[in-house]
Amino acid sequence: MGEINTAYKRVVIKLSGEALAHRDAEGKNDGIYDDSMIDKLAATIKTCVDMGVEIGIVIGAGNIWRGARGKNVERTRADHMGMLATIMNCLGMQDALLNQGVDAEVMASVEMNGFAEVYDHKKATDHLEKGGVVIFGGGIGIPFISTDTATVVRAAEIHADTILMAKNVEGIFTADPKKDPTAKKYKVLSYAKCLSDNLKATDTAASAIAMNQKINMYVFPLNEVENIIKVVSGEEIGTLVTYDSETEAILY
Repeated sequence: MGEINTAYKRVVIKLSGEALAHRDAEGKNDGIYDDSMIDKLAATIKTCVDMGVEIGIVIGAGNIWRGARGKNVERTRADHMGMLATIMNCLGMQDALLNQGVDAEVMASVEMNGFAEVYDHKKATDHLEKGGVVIFGGGIGIPFISTDTATVVRAAEIHADTILMAKNVEGIFTADPKKDPTAKKYKVLSYAKCLSDNLKATDTAASAIAMNQKINMYVFPLNEVENIIKVVSGEEIGTLVTYDSETEAILY
């Protein structure tokens, strides 16, 4: 398939670990992996690649481990466990993408001979330019840094057009919609407003780096996997967070 009109040329997609998890009838996680969901994600990403979009992926570890919640585990060690868990998720996604015919490469922030190549931004960029997908694992290799922040760092290093933040929420709201029924969804707002109003688009470090490096972020719901295609096609279904602090916030 030849390239078609898309909103972005190169993106980094952030997927939560929970997006890969199996859920029971009540929607609660009851297994580390949902094979059908992973296959759907891989097929959707392949569609985006076929559209001409260069894609990097960062996956969280929440389906396996959350370092900040590790009881009686020293925080640095807990974060190391989380980094290893992201590698497991990366390998699972790589396998699904390879089965779709996508040349997917896992690049880890630490040496994992036999499992993944050590991350190198030049090699990553070269792979993207050849139509492959790069899955970034292990965060950035140091504790106390979230996978959201790792996403921003990798996006800056490979000169991505934007970050696509796939969440379990519809976008960013003026208040928590679960607590405030009058909360309204933003169409556009700045990182500066997110930080000043404590709106939690992502963690503070990620927002600050993205703003400094002038990388926009699009926050959208992953309740339908095909939303990824809608976003790269330019459909407005979530919230655009811009690095331009002078941008006026716009509501839907």
